[in-house]
Amino acid sequence: MILPGAVLSNGVLTKGEALALYRKMLLGRLAEEKIREEYPKDHIKTAAHLGIGAEAVSAGVCHCLPPDSKTFGTYRNHMLYLAVTEDTDGFFAELYGKASGPSKGKAGSMHIVAPEKGLMATSAVVGTTIPLAVGAALAKVYKNEPGLVAVFFGDGAIEEGVFWESLNFAALKKLPVLFVCEDNGLAIHTHASERQGFRSIPEAVGGFQCHAAGAEAYHVADVVTLTRQVLKAMAQAPQPGFIHLKYFRFLEHVGPGEDFEAGYRRRPTPEEREWRDPILRMEKEIRSLGFTDGDLEAVKKEVGEKIRRSVEAAQQAPFPPSSELYTDVLA
Repeated sequence: MILPGAVLSNGVLTKGEALALYRKMLLGRLAEEKIREEYPKDHIKTAAHLGIGAEAVSAGVCHCLPPDSKTFGTYRNHMLYLAVTEDTDGFFAELYGKASGPSKGKAGSMHIVAPEKGLMATSAVVGTTIPLAVGAALAKVYKNEPGLVAVFFGDGAIEEGVFWESLNFAALKKLPVLFVCEDNGLAIHTHASERQGFRSIPEAVGGFQCHAAGAEAYHVADVVTLTRQVLKAMAQAPQPGFIHLKYFRFLEHVGPGEDFEAGYRRRPTPEEREWRDPILRMEKEIRSLGFTDGDLEAVKKEVGEKIRRSVEAAQQAPFPPSSELYTDVLA
């Protein structure tokens, strides 16, 4: 079943929801801007795939998930971690490789997790968390547990056989799993037109027994609406859901810089950037709901201070002792 996409008015969100979502997206944005500032100092040793431009995806989808849900992600996972946990202390400790990180500094950027909050796995290997999410959804059915499972992945994962095998099994067993495709149209530098032989991702997925829908993810209200629509359909007719969300990746594939000079894509105009930037779009929404520039600045100041304190704490925290070298890494 293919559900129609929708562009929603600001009536989708209450004032409280709008402000909370703005704060959460800003947490991801300012955290990654801080990484861009600190990365050249060479104290953050982990590779970092920054997701500036994609903040509305994780924030919007996670806002709609029911309690007791589990999430799985890919290597561009910073916003997902912060959307689920809001834990900047653990986040930066992990990036700096410190013992106070949620994985004692061993996970780094690309594998950061928070199982106690439901974020079960993220991975640098394309598509690998998709079957894990389907298995977790099967376990929920088997154990009669509440909640559902959401798995986030890039459009490149659609080209992996494991995605189609997982989707097929989930559809066959009517599992409570929500597939979330974060589509920036690129696999490193390669455009989708050079990789994908199908007409569109939602159309290809729509051939399966699942609730499939798609939209642009430039405005978090649209993400919230689409997610709620798909979750409602999943509740009424038990089948997996699939959400296809397009966004614009403002930075290079991996690292803190821009790469428009590489020539594989052009720099957006100021007008295009304003349209595609979910933070700028949300600031317009916030103002339309009656919040002032002073209200926005207060949120920015509070979030910025939270991040500053977390970075300082991470820089001062100890590295794990040598006795930790082989703990928690072997099955």
